[in-house]
Amino acid sequence: MTLPIDAALPDLIAALKSHGRAVLQAPPGAGKTTRVPLALMQAGTNAGKIIMLEPRRIAARAAAERLAEQLGEKTGQSVGYLMRGDSKSGSKIEVVTEGILTRMLQSDPELTGIGTVIFDEFHERSLNADLGLALTWEIIQALRDDLHLVVMSATLDAAPVAAMLDDAPIITSQGRAYPVDIQHLDCPVDKSVRFETAAADLVAQAVKSTTGGVLVFLPGEGEIRRIEAALTGRLPGDIDIRPLFGAMPFDKQRAAIAPVKTGRKVVLSTSIAETSLTIEDIRVVVDCGRARRSRYDPSSGMSRLVTERVTKAEATQRTGRAGRVAEGTCFRMWTKGEEGSMAAFPPAEIEAADLAGLALELAVWGSSDLPFLTPPPEGTLAEARALLTQLGALDHAGLITPHGSDIAKMPVHPRLAHMMVVAGKQAAPLAALLADRDPLMGVSTDLTLRMRAIQNGDPRANRGALDRIRAEAKRLAKNASDKPTLSWAEMAALAYPDRIGLRRKGDAPRFILSGGKGAIMPDGDALAGQRLIIATDLDGNPREAKVRQAIAISDSELRGLFADQIEWMDVCEWSKRDRRVLTRKQERFGALVLDDRNNGDADPHDIAVAMLDGVRDLGLRLSGAAARFRARVELVRDGSDRLPAMDDESLMQTIDQWLLPHLDGVRNAEDWKKFDPLNALRGMLDWEQLQLLDRSAPAHFETPLGRKLPIDYDGDLPQITVRVQEMFGVTQHPMIGNTPIRFTLLSPGQKPVQVTADIPGFWVNSYPDVRKDMRAQYPKHPWPDDPTTADPTLRAKPRQK
Repeated sequence: MTLPIDAALPDLIAALKSHGRAVLQAPPGAGKTTRVPLALMQAGTNAGKIIMLEPRRIAARAAAERLAEQLGEKTGQSVGYLMRGDSKSGSKIEVVTEGILTRMLQSDPELTGIGTVIFDEFHERSLNADLGLALTWEIIQALRDDLHLVVMSATLDAAPVAAMLDDAPIITSQGRAYPVDIQHLDCPVDKSVRFETAAADLVAQAVKSTTGGVLVFLPGEGEIRRIEAALTGRLPGDIDIRPLFGAMPFDKQRAAIAPVKTGRKVVLSTSIAETSLTIEDIRVVVDCGRARRSRYDPSSGMSRLVTERVTKAEATQRTGRAGRVAEGTCFRMWTKGEEGSMAAFPPAEIEAADLAGLALELAVWGSSDLPFLTPPPEGTLAEARALLTQLGALDHAGLITPHGSDIAKMPVHPRLAHMMVVAGKQAAPLAALLADRDPLMGVSTDLTLRMRAIQNGDPRANRGALDRIRAEAKRLAKNASDKPTLSWAEMAALAYPDRIGLRRKGDAPRFILSGGKGAIMPDGDALAGQRLIIATDLDGNPREAKVRQAIAISDSELRGLFADQIEWMDVCEWSKRDRRVLTRKQERFGALVLDDRNNGDADPHDIAVAMLDGVRDLGLRLSGAAARFRARVELVRDGSDRLPAMDDESLMQTIDQWLLPHLDGVRNAEDWKKFDPLNALRGMLDWEQLQLLDRSAPAHFETPLGRKLPIDYDGDLPQITVRVQEMFGVTQHPMIGNTPIRFTLLSPGQKPVQVTADIPGFWVNSYPDVRKDMRAQYPKHPWPDDPTTADPTLRAKPRQK
């Protein structure tokens, strides 16, 4: 049978012969997965074995079987496959899952015996695919310029990939194997209608109006199970409903894609069916428009699954499933108008995933400067390296340790690998459980219930999940050694040292985690009253994560595991609630305070440093002499840098420099209220600056009687308050530089009688009227006709004898 890809194969072969690399863009159903490896093998474009990467295990095995079938062979002869827990070696072609390629590259950077590497379905942009491509391209540039490389995809934007590969040729295959009729909803789904109800209605409609097998795309196993139940009794009796998701046993996955002997089938699938996997008999696709993705939050150090709208690229890929073997129909659970707001492509996994595994692989490789199509986010990568350092996989220089090398050999997340290396075979069941779906979903949070279910069974448990976990545990145990016996809690703590939780005070079951984040346990849960827990599964909420799975740990177990990380610390900190510095001795493990005692011998310097936070909380509150000093400085500065800035913002930014040395004995809000910061502010100026300040903006004005009065610089002019009689004899107005002083002249009764910046003018113009009034009110005080010639005084007239 001729496929659309066949027309592009000569150009692909020519590109590899001339450039050694190519990007192949071919629509769904074009036949690239089943044609390209065989075409390259038969053309002999390069000596050596052909390795083809598939993103999913079921697709890898199905592709290998289809390739072998076309050669009239069984897998294990010319064509083989390699994946976790299952392999059949092939002499000429091997289909491998992405993690396998990473291990091959790390163990043999020259890829000895390999002639061509093909990345299939690269549009999925998995983390392992991005890493594998970056490593392969670096090998080609540094070690193996004879190694051929092909990147294939149906919906990928090919230009960036080609540019990364030094302008690799782009080969395009036109057309789909068979046309697909796309049908949209007439109006958006009513928001009051449950997703499962709307999806089941659309599936029933699709079955009723079409013939052939139906493939339904759903976000996850939960939706698959609920819609399976919703469809029971609604479909004709000859309809066989078959779930398909990644966590299913492989034999049941094969059954889902196998053709039915009679009647029709409805396959309820996750995005696993978006790949090169061909499902027999499918003529109809129902795309419910949702996809589930893992999102990593660096601030919480946790990942969570989120359900999002599909992108245009994903919708195109799903639609193509209906045209693989015949003309088909695609029902989309959205309107044509809604399509305009859909994103073009899904985010690359490297942009949103936990990067602990990637960081470990980069450390093993010995370089993080790889040619990634999408560079890993620096913040997330830093969080990953911090975790690896805590696990002992990296040293403080970021280099791989011997323990890290051992961890990297384990086929599980670095957390679980660390646990397996330290605890040995006994940790295999726990590692398998923590790497899989919860077999007791919704049944308490207690991890011990899950471990007992693995050992002894539990009628509430998902049997398929238990079987899968037990099989994985056996496989992991083969790679581990015997070690001293540890409890389940101790093993969980090894994997999650940053998620050991200490219960907060109060009625609600809230915990502070050793990594610094908060978590809350469901009310009434069996573990809600425990002092210490390890949270092995959290919902990822960055504010306060909900604990979905945990296990209690004792103080003695915690101290036995992490004795070298538990230490006593002197703590001085400002308490906003108490409005004072608290001095404590605390025994800490990470962010956990295991013991807390008063400390009467705290270092005065530490107290002063803590009091700085109190000042930031309470505010500066400059008044009196300190306020006048600051005003003088600001007047002299006048935008220059001759003197340091003393506005509120500048003072707060440099508070640790000018105020800290003067805070001895200040420990609370009342002490701060009494504190005079004048000396601290004066300390900001050196001797020359103080001299400049005194010349340019003196602190006092000396009256004709020799009294020194403080000058107020807060207004637009310097200001003095003085009695009229004390200024008798002044014939020139006092100045500071070129600026006149504003005088508030007082009566003998200390009441203002005039405000003036021109005392000679006051004597001439206003004083006669003032004299007339004042003589009547204060007859015992002198009021001369000519104040310019009178002696200044503060006394009343002498009594006449």
